[in-house]
Amino acid sequence: MDTEILFSKIKQELDTKLHFLEDKPEETSDSTLRACWHTASGSPRSAEEANKIPLAELTKKQIDILYNLVEKRLNNIPLAYITGRQSFMGIEMLADKRALIPRKETEILGRKALDVSIGLAKEKKWVRVMDICAGSGNLGLAIAYHNPKTVVFATDLSHEAVEHSKDNISFLNLHGRVQVEQGDLFAAFEKEQHYRKADIIVCNPPYISTGKVAKMNWEISGHEPVMAFDGGMFGTKIIQKLLAEAPKFLSPNGWLLFEVGLGQGPFIMDICERTGNYRQIQSINDANNNIRVIMAQEKS
Repeated sequence: MDTEILFSKIKQELDTKLHFLEDKPEETSDSTLRACWHTASGSPRSAEEANKIPLAELTKKQIDILYNLVEKRLNNIPLAYITGRQSFMGIEMLADKRALIPRKETEILGRKALDVSIGLAKEKKWVRVMDICAGSGNLGLAIAYHNPKTVVFATDLSHEAVEHSKDNISFLNLHGRVQVEQGDLFAAFEKEQHYRKADIIVCNPPYISTGKVAKMNWEISGHEPVMAFDGGMFGTKIIQKLLAEAPKFLSPNGWLLFEVGLGQGPFIMDICERTGNYRQIQSINDANNNIRVIMAQEKS
């Protein structure tokens, strides 16, 4: 079948049947079909990257594969898990059910942390970064990829997420500057060599309250690891622990940057202030003027 005719036929079905999540703005009927198409052709791409590459002509076998991929998507399997790819800060990364799918909103945190690292790199030979609750490793890997003067120490509580991060390290060929260990928050780095050494600590912690996790869209709660979302009764349990433990690992005047949920910003900024461990406590807002990132400098 002609490529244009086949594309139009399937897209019409997606237009009427597919529903999209607000936290995945890059996914549309068009980008979803293109991503599935490239994957069926043997050249998997994320929704974001799929739009940049011409569609290949598919064989009959590849058309069958395409229909199978589209059916999975219509059954609410996340697109990134179907294609095995997700774009983050302009980088194609591996994606599968072992870790949370990186979201566009987390690029606010990633880009701010990258900016801080670039500023510090003007004064230091190497900038040491810790990526806590690393998941797929997207934050630390993006910083390392875009700033060659960084070394990254990543960690996650989930063994599966750590293995997934290692796969992404290999995929991006960043073995020399990024390493990942399994552990609860900073537990993997409880060594003298890490105390007071991190110039930057980044974290995208679980921040959704336990009661709300079960009410999340099935595409999320039914497929992505619950551990990556559940932040305890009020959604702030992990963040409060992060704020308490980070000073032990931050270098003098080092920066802590982390993502927060909608509506949590003012409360978390107040907690930062009350710890007495931080100064220059700042917030970064999204396009809708919601606080999504908090950054604070170690108070020597």
